[in-house]
Amino acid sequence: MATTVRPRRSVLYMPGSNARALEKGRSLPADGLILDLEDAVAPDAKAAARDTIAQALAAGGYGGRELIIRVNGLNTPWGYDDLRMAAASGADAVLLPKVESADSVRQAEAVLRTAGAPASQTIWCMMETPLGVLNAKEIAGASPAVGALVLGTSDLAKDLHAAHTAQRLPMITSLGLCLLAARAYGLAVLDGVHLDLNDDEGFAASCRQGRELGFDGKTLIHPKTIAACNAAFAPDADEIAHAHRIIAAHAEAAASGKGVVLVDGKLVENLHVENARRLVALAEAIAAL
Repeated sequence: MATTVRPRRSVLYMPGSNARALEKGRSLPADGLILDLEDAVAPDAKAAARDTIAQALAAGGYGGRELIIRVNGLNTPWGYDDLRMAAASGADAVLLPKVESADSVRQAEAVLRTAGAPASQTIWCMMETPLGVLNAKEIAGASPAVGALVLGTSDLAKDLHAAHTAQRLPMITSLGLCLLAARAYGLAVLDGVHLDLNDDEGFAASCRQGRELGFDGKTLIHPKTIAACNAAFAPDADEIAHAHRIIAAHAEAAASGKGVVLVDGKLVENLHVENARRLVALAEAIAAL
């Protein structure tokens, strides 16, 4: 799937069984909403939740927010029906849980396309098991339909017997492998949730670390964290101004037959210009929202 500059700073999980929550999602400043049929919905409520999501998406009103349906796995009683509903829902993407192989991606894609899913509907993959992380490269390249990798750090920490530490050192290898796989195939990649809603400082630190590592944004479990997440993953005014200076200076140098130029005392080459253009395009896309 070709890479596009689309803001994914904040992507909020919302329980698919809660019609009031889905209604509230129409006014929240999140870049994306994951309408959840898996962890957030009890077994006896899954069929009703499927209908609730379908009705909410049919009603529309979500503006430019990216809409993703997290389905149940195909090894559950609900997975196939979830995918068939998602195919006709108008959602931008389908999020597959606990992906561990390229074959599982292709199997889900076959169900979606048979059910009439448009070519524009992408597949996002939850990376939340050790085997899934070890197979990140194969998963990312499983199909042109794959659009993003999403870290499921809570399940991953459980399986690794790892602690949730401030600097997330037990998770660094897993985060890095998924980042490498996503970037190698031109995919978006989203960091996992921060579980302690009373830990504002820890949440901010997690966002800073995620952006420094290279994540596009973070998945969230509560609307109150959206604003801080949006700010953390967006280029600030100084970054945007610096990017414009880099683009202008390099263009002037190129017109004079020069390949490199100094900007604010630092050497600028083509790679810096590419990143500057990406930041400017991201800022413009955020403003358009």
